[in-house]
Amino acid sequence: MEIRTKLGLQFTVIVAVIQMMLSMAILISFARSRVDDLYDRFELKAKSVGQVLMEDEGITAEKMKKIDQNNPLSLPNEKVVIYNQLDKVIYSNDENHDVNITPGMIASVRVNNRARSRVGQHELLGRLFISGKDQMVVFVAAVDVYGIQKLAILRFILLIVFVVGLVIVYVAGRMFAGRAVQPILKVMEQVDRIEITNLHARLDEGPSKDEIARLSATFNKLLERLETSFKMQKSFIANASHELNTPLTVITGQLEVVLMKDRSNEEYQETIRNVLNEIRNLNQLSKKLLLLAQASADLTSTNFAMVRIDDLLWQVRSEMVSRFPEFSVVVDLDKNLDDEDQLTVSGNELLMKTAISNIIENGCKYSGNHQVTVGLSKDEEGLVIHFIDSGIGIPADELPMIFQPFYRSQAAKISGGHGIGLSLADKVITLHRGTLSVDSTVGKGSDFMIRLPFARSLQHVENV
Repeated sequence: MEIRTKLGLQFTVIVAVIQMMLSMAILISFARSRVDDLYDRFELKAKSVGQVLMEDEGITAEKMKKIDQNNPLSLPNEKVVIYNQLDKVIYSNDENHDVNITPGMIASVRVNNRARSRVGQHELLGRLFISGKDQMVVFVAAVDVYGIQKLAILRFILLIVFVVGLVIVYVAGRMFAGRAVQPILKVMEQVDRIEITNLHARLDEGPSKDEIARLSATFNKLLERLETSFKMQKSFIANASHELNTPLTVITGQLEVVLMKDRSNEEYQETIRNVLNEIRNLNQLSKKLLLLAQASADLTSTNFAMVRIDDLLWQVRSEMVSRFPEFSVVVDLDKNLDDEDQLTVSGNELLMKTAISNIIENGCKYSGNHQVTVGLSKDEEGLVIHFIDSGIGIPADELPMIFQPFYRSQAAKISGGHGIGLSLADKVITLHRGTLSVDSTVGKGSDFMIRLPFARSLQHVENV
């Protein structure tokens, strides 16, 4: 069912319930008013009869009948019955005995001075009048023909108004709902026109600040993230394909050249060494790509464990110096780090180790003395790790792009590499709820800084 139809029906139902309640209130109010008005007239009639009885003690039934007939307060089909103190009828114009008055009704009037009741279609009022020793009970009854007719007419009018009103409300409700959902239909049409080929398109948010405008703004933000993601994906695939194709092309070319004619053992050995280096380069690239994909995934807390950062730094230093003897890594631990909890973070040891290794390798590679100083300290938020080198530095206009996959600055292209290391390190640190920033000056060096929350801080956040 369409939203417009649902809104129209819901609006109609709500109005129908309200209209029904109002109609019932009107009917009940009119019915009570009719009854109160009828009994007020009964009261006047009973008082006029009682006054005659008390003023003329010798009044006869004939005189009473004439008075009753000439009384302008008489009601249609009115019945008047008078009882004396012995509960004997002294006057009655109810010749057909339409009103059956029981002894209990007479007794109730004598006790309460007055009583109301209904006998068949007749409304009945009893009043007690005391004159000397006489205690007469006067009953006045009638059928409120005109009042009942008016009530029936009012009921019919309210029913007609209810039915006609529902039709009008339903039509108006559909028109109102159609206008209400028109902006949504407009948004749907715009969204339907957006495909993978035109992700740059955006929804019209309009001049208003209502919920539809906010929905369009939210969807536009989603489109921006999707467009950025697709661009990064395309760039990643293109760069990865290029990086993988380069060593494969070199390997293929060298093998084709060496097979063109017979070679000496030395030439074969040289070719094999070159091919082996390219294969190692290719293997290293594939590992980094796998780690980059792993760091981009949404790892759950089950992949994390308690990691001692100081131990990890010493491990990285040992492995780095072993792989590159010309590199120098100086680890400087703050003396204030005397608590084991302050040296522990929650994370994936392999990813953290890879991120730190990439930053240190980059610093040593582009430094003239191939040295990086690693400083470990703390602040109120967590651990702080500085990687300080005296290398070529990074231009200010290139700083925002150095964490993008496969990006390499112009100065860094003279050295080997794939442009994955810093991007991988940034994703790993972000995955561990930390931050990676850099402060660099061209010709003086760079200072990469990592901030990581303490393990106990993460546990507190998760518990909350």
